Amino acid sequence: MKRAFISIIILYFIQGIIHNLGHPVTPAFVRSLEIPDRMFGFFYATMSFGLMVGAPIWGIIADKGKKGLIMALGLLIYSIGQFGFGYSGNMYWMVFFRFLSGFGVAASMTLYISHMIEVSKPENRAKRLAWLAAGLALGASLGYGLGGFISTNVTLVSFLGTSDLRVVFLIQGLLNIVHAIAVFIFIRESDVLNKQTKKPTIIDSFKNIKKINTNLLIFLISLTFISIALTNLSKYLDVYFDDLGYSSGDIGNFVLITGIVSLVTSVFIVPLIARIHKNLIIMIITQVISIAVVLYVFRANDFIRAVYTVYMIYVVGKAIYQPLEQNFIADNANEGFYSSIMGVRQSFFSIGMIIGPLIGGYLYEIEAIQVFNFSALMIFIGLVLMIIVYFRIRKNRDLQNS
Repeated sequence: MKRAFISIIILYFIQGIIHNLGHPVTPAFVRSLEIPDRMFGFFYATMSFGLMVGAPIWGIIADKGKKGLIMALGLLIYSIGQFGFGYSGNMYWMVFFRFLSGFGVAASMTLYISHMIEVSKPENRAKRLAWLAAGLALGASLGYGLGGFISTNVTLVSFLGTSDLRVVFLIQGLLNIVHAIAVFIFIRESDVLNKQTKKPTIIDSFKNIKKINTNLLIFLISLTFISIALTNLSKYLDVYFDDLGYSSGDIGNFVLITGIVSLVTSVFIVPLIARIHKNLIIMIITQVISIAVVLYVFRANDFIRAVYTVYMIYVVGKAIYQPLEQNFIADNANEGFYSSIMGVRQSFFSIGMIIGPLIGGYLYEIEAIQVFNFSALMIFIGLVLMIIVYFRIRKNRDLQNS
């Protein structure tokens, strides 16, 4: 189990690097093609739609086993999407290739999490999910930094030819093919599936999804609203930096700092919090704090100081929230069906990733701060739904004890 745990962390970390190489150059790349700014959000939303469609499909298939093969196949599809996005040169084809990338990457994004759940004991699950998130966050931060560096450093631009921003997507796609091969080699079936005498059929997985309890359904809807906020804060903060005159390198450096903060939080703080066994209460508290931070930072007179200090409180809260919500969902899933239920989770999360940029793009064109106000509102709605889940669970527990 320990060997499987380490393999998952390393591979997810590498995926974080590779899959974020193109992000710091995407705004400049889209603008270089004279495509309207609102399409930046539309491209992201289309990729998220691919995630929403693909996640439950890959999850249901993976409940039968062969996760490594399924993840590798999805990653190869992602590479095709990245090649097409960079080199099609046509706005409408770029939309299609964004969808293809999202559909493909849904396999690994869903199955890394479900595989980690399967190889972890319940008492260690939140801690290990936090480490998994930390690996991705650190990898993403390094990917952002590296993507910005190879597109701005004079020596590397000359050597790699990245003055043509399409080359960044070419490099990304090629590296991802190597990553897919590594996933196929190193991801092995967990004991959960190996111990099953009869593996679930696709029909069994569909039936299991239909049996989701009300509390979990409300929680998943809450996740959608919070996803809208997380997505807009992530994507439009990049655009906001760009509009303030900062370079791709500056964006990459900031994301690197947030990745380090997330890493420290995941490794040192989340394991301590997980011992409290009050996941819902802690998630509720983090959302209250997040609302206050978002409303303050984007109104601060000194934005840079605020974003490098106060905003980091939001980053800490986000790093705490993610493994706790994944653990909450896993606690409400049936053993042997983790892949399909995490696929459903990814679909609900992806709905927010679709809605967020579509609304955010139009709000940003009206006034940048409105995107961040809208994000605070979405967190608030998600918070209210989590409070409802908390009281429903508490009521059920009281009835059982009476």
